[in-house]
Amino acid sequence: MWPSRRAFLAAGGAGAALAMEAALRGRLAEARGLLVDSLLAEVTGRALDAARRAGCSYADVRVVRRRSERISARESRIDEIHLREDYGLGVRVLHGGAWGFAATARVLPQEAARVATQAVEVARAGQAALRRPVQLAANPPHVDVWQTPLSKDPFRIPLQDKADLLLAINAEAMKVPGIAFCTSHYAGLSEWKLFRSSEGADIEQSITRVGPGYRVTAVDRRSGEFETRDHDLPPMQAGWEYVVEAPLLRDARRIGEEALEKLRAPSVTPGVRDLVLHPSHLWLTIHESVGHPTELDRALGYEANFAGTSFATPDQLGRLQFAAPLVTLYADKTTPGGLATCGYDDEGVKTQRWDLVRNGLFVAYQTTREQAGWIGEQASRGTSYAQDHRSIPIQRMPNVSLAPGERELGVQDLISATEDGIYIVGHGSFSIDHQRHNFQFGGQMFYEIKKGRIVRTLRDVAYQASTLQFWRSCDLLGGPASWQLHGSLFDGKGEPGQANAVSHGCPPARFRRVNVLSTNRRRG
Repeated sequence: MWPSRRAFLAAGGAGAALAMEAALRGRLAEARGLLVDSLLAEVTGRALDAARRAGCSYADVRVVRRRSERISARESRIDEIHLREDYGLGVRVLHGGAWGFAATARVLPQEAARVATQAVEVARAGQAALRRPVQLAANPPHVDVWQTPLSKDPFRIPLQDKADLLLAINAEAMKVPGIAFCTSHYAGLSEWKLFRSSEGADIEQSITRVGPGYRVTAVDRRSGEFETRDHDLPPMQAGWEYVVEAPLLRDARRIGEEALEKLRAPSVTPGVRDLVLHPSHLWLTIHESVGHPTELDRALGYEANFAGTSFATPDQLGRLQFAAPLVTLYADKTTPGGLATCGYDDEGVKTQRWDLVRNGLFVAYQTTREQAGWIGEQASRGTSYAQDHRSIPIQRMPNVSLAPGERELGVQDLISATEDGIYIVGHGSFSIDHQRHNFQFGGQMFYEIKKGRIVRTLRDVAYQASTLQFWRSCDLLGGPASWQLHGSLFDGKGEPGQANAVSHGCPPARFRRVNVLSTNRRRG
């Protein structure tokens, strides 16, 4: 499927030496783009017209092309190459106060009208079970184009280049004596979507995400014990230039040496300790203990898949002391490089930034146009998202981040201020209960702090806390220069399940008197 004329023009440009060739290519591409624009105008128009004729109060249509690419390598061989492309349209209608949705992979005018009619039938079937009619918050009909800023489209980079990088990383890590295994991977995701609504919205977006990484395993051949260390490079909304400029290959030996260091380290002694958490670790704690609990559908019990509902119910809005007064946690779908960043959500709402927890107080939720009225708000926060054309849009997490402190402190300043604690780098396994009250988190690397200095590496570390106890115990934050963005390409929600990519930014932070556990099951 060719991108539209607008997307072509947005990505255009040529050097003077290639002006004639570029002009010819430009005329051909524009001609193709015009054909595509003409076809999609007819397709979307037929869908919206069918919805209007059926008496729908609202309708929208999304044409979506998704591409994904995964490559994985183990030691000196490529294990997997997975390429996938989906293309189709989804039509959502509001009829008699009920939603209806239908989708097809055939992007043709007659098929679009048929699918719109089917969506109306679904809405009519749901009206009998309707608990309350759907009411949408007002939203201006935007007409716009938005795309990920990038200089190298990763889908135009040869697979061989990607495979060569992964194999080079593995070979470099394997040079460290004691390293038995190294697995590396690369994922590329692309979304092109056209959104049009019965209100007059006409929005085209192109989003590109990349996620490289690797894991090194150190093995003690005598005891059979092993430890792993993952590289901490976060996935990002970016082009191939992000991968090329990252220190993946340069860090390979260091990552191997840290895996060996962890293997030789003593197990932690359980007890109450202060924690200094690096952004490469803290982002996941933010995701699970702040991001999911502030989804309004979870708080109201409408969503309980993937670890349940939420303790942060609407009666506590503006009252609950969620965290210490120095803590502000905010949602932002405009963060540069953020995995959930875009110009507009999948209801055509312009994206924004807003506080969820301000100076420790719980002040806001994540909402869609339908959900805004549930808590008396007049506008959506712009968090509607569907993973592909065949999925109905639902409320999905934006980038949720911890604001830095005002003082320009770095991680070493936090360590120097800590008498007895543990410094944790990188994310590991976790568990959390079904209302997001209680949790347990591991990590990648663990360092014991005594009297303001790191004295040794530890292993088998996890910490356990309740969400409110944990965030209220935060007493020290890194400054703006220490703030980093991390995240995940695959955050699950819904039934049928959908995946969403989301980032979380934060500085290093200190938390006082947290219960530290030993996960050691090998000895004693």
